[in-house]
Amino acid sequence: MKKLFVYLGLLVLTGSCTRTYYIVRHAEKSAEPAKDPVLTAAGQERAERLKLLLADKHIAHIFSTATTRTMSTAQPTSMLTGVPIEDYGPKPDSLFINRLKQRKRNTLIVGHSNTIDDIANMLCRKKVVAGDLPDTAFSNIFMVKMKGERVYFSVMHY
Repeated sequence: MKKLFVYLGLLVLTGSCTRTYYIVRHAEKSAEPAKDPVLTAAGQERAERLKLLLADKHIAHIFSTATTRTMSTAQPTSMLTGVPIEDYGPKPDSLFINRLKQRKRNTLIVGHSNTIDDIANMLCRKKVVAGDLPDTAFSNIFMVKMKGERVYFSVMHY
């Protein structure tokens, strides 16, 4: 009987494991240097707003591509939480998505206008973001919440 209660308890805990992936495009970038631009003053302010918005979200993992603009967007949240930034390749693939799904806690992912739609769509296992973001779109936070096998998608602006 005791084993049954332990099994049921574990089933409830693993079945209700909830985590949210916060997927954002890097903040506003400058035109220079052309190869690996830095954030503008507005982009730096947006990265700070992102940090404040995620301050109480219990971020346990942070992923970014290795560009200056994505790392600079993730850095304030990393500094606040003490969570190091892990890099991922320029094109998200099923290996990266599986790596994300293995993380059972809230995660920030910073990418690019032509990749964050892919990440959200692959996490949701269906098309929830129509395609690449316009070059002027910086304010979207795509949220993919997983609770057991259920997946919920929402968008917030910051």
